[in-house]
Amino acid sequence: MAARRTRAATDSDLSRTAVARASAIAEQLRYECSVLLELYTKRESFTADVADSRLVSVPPPSSQLDASDKLWRLQSALLQCRSLLESAMAREEEELGGGKEDDYEKQKKMVKDRLSFLLNNTTELLQAAGGTAVPAPGLEGSKQLDASAGVFQLKLWVYRIFKELEYWTKTAITTLQALPSVSAKQRTARGRSLRRLRQ
Repeated sequence: MAARRTRAATDSDLSRTAVARASAIAEQLRYECSVLLELYTKRESFTADVADSRLVSVPPPSSQLDASDKLWRLQSALLQCRSLLESAMAREEEELGGGKEDDYEKQKKMVKDRLSFLLNNTTELLQAAGGTAVPAPGLEGSKQLDASAGVFQLKLWVYRIFKELEYWTKTAITTLQALPSVSAKQRTARGRSLRRLRQ
């Protein structure tokens, strides 16, 4: 019985640690996204919020979703964001040229790496919550830019992707910070089950 109690305590500590780590990564990514947006708007002289619609498609949020469903929704959105970001980086390289390794290019790579790191952490959380893996999105599943689009449309699309990533990073923080209370309920229920077993 003692071994079972120790295992349960270790699982909850690992879960709490994993949630805190993912939340910290999301906070850092949110900051890095804001820096990237600032660099991009200065570079392209955007003066107003021109993002007009969502690029990522996931089921709507609901208070009825359990932890694994919330994590699945978040994971799906972040995977779509990464797919869009990779497409944007490739299109910029192809259409606008590589250019020099300036602050914008460095920040873009940093955001992509941090997003991948966050995805690794949310994948672990999703598996720990008993959720099913999210399939990688195909390019046809998200709103890609038409191949015949001009330079301005490309720049606007890239800006919208950065805004979308910023939105989902903020959503990630909110979702992850709400998980400990869900975990606490699950730990309480698990504790009751263990007490029943001991009786």
